[in-house]
Amino acid sequence: MVNFWRALRFTIVFAVLLGFVYPLCVTGIGNLLFPYQAQGSMVTWRGRIVGSELIAQMTTVPWLFHPRPSAVNYAANNSGGSNLGPTNPALIAEIHHNLQVVERQNPGIAVSQIPTDMVESSASGLDPDISLQDAFLQVPRIARASGLSPIYLRQLITNSTTGRTLGIWGEPMVNVMQLNMAIVKQIGTRR
Repeated sequence: MVNFWRALRFTIVFAVLLGFVYPLCVTGIGNLLFPYQAQGSMVTWRGRIVGSELIAQMTTVPWLFHPRPSAVNYAANNSGGSNLGPTNPALIAEIHHNLQVVERQNPGIAVSQIPTDMVESSASGLDPDISLQDAFLQVPRIARASGLSPIYLRQLITNSTTGRTLGIWGEPMVNVMQLNMAIVKQIGTRR
């Protein structure tokens, strides 16, 4: 019986420490040192929250950059990939469908030019970034639909590029929300 009470006290103490004290400390430190990130990196436009830099949002608006496809339909409460293998017929059908969408939205692009991240879902289904190749391939469509210069759009991509992590991991990429907010601010109320 002594061991039972000792184990019960041990469980209660660690439940309080690891279930309440530790999360409160980590949250407090995060809010103190990184307030923007800890609050979700929310993006506002005209006093209204329109999204997060950390979570992709679906858009089919022709004058905005489109994010990667999502296996979870961009639902943040259901983050995850499809986990379909490369020979799975469902994955092949999804990629074929995504290729058709990309070709319809961006006429004149050869299939050999389309990068994989433009037609394959990200591992989380919520990846906010796209490759430079994906972004540059969308420039003609956005220029036609927005009236913005292709030179301006290419410069916007170049200026918004995030390099490799620590110079060695990953590929250069751009955040779709940042690009789209720059376009919205440039266009203003014309839309």
